[in-house]
Amino acid sequence: MSRIGKKPVTFSKNVKVSQKGREVNVEGPKGSLSSMLPDGISMTINDGHLVVERKSNERTARSYHGLARTLIENMVEGVSNGFEKRLEISGVGYRAELSGRDLKLVLGFSTPVQYSIPKGIDVKVDKQTSVIISGIDKQLVGRVAAEIRALKKPEPYKGKGIKYAGEYIKRKAGKSAAA
Repeated sequence: MSRIGKKPVTFSKNVKVSQKGREVNVEGPKGSLSSMLPDGISMTINDGHLVVERKSNERTARSYHGLARTLIENMVEGVSNGFEKRLEISGVGYRAELSGRDLKLVLGFSTPVQYSIPKGIDVKVDKQTSVIISGIDKQLVGRVAAEIRALKKPEPYKGKGIKYAGEYIKRKAGKSAAA
């Protein structure tokens, strides 16, 4: 048995979980999400919790057991609390500003970089060097944060670029003058 897969997913009264065929719908105060269960996986819903089970002991069913449970748990967490990623911009003159559904980033290139924010994601620019990405879909929040970070990854000499909040950048020693 999968250690993760056999744990029940608990949810509060304000979250509604329903199943129609292989499709799982989760509705809560922040919105609604849906996902498809993989082949060989089923779920049973009881009062306040659900249990993900596999129909057979095949290799694919075993590998999808924990995954399906984690995806459902992330949907429940997203519609009740939401997810958030923070990015920090460091470098002289590097900054971000929000204009409508576009994020304008000045990152030392000849022109500012425009990033259009996808539907379902909220972006806030705190100060000019901190970007907060939030939404109910964990996968989408992580993908948007990774795409923004990839526009200018932090370099190892001075640490200039976009990094996750709390991320440690291993520094390299630069060239030293010969004496």
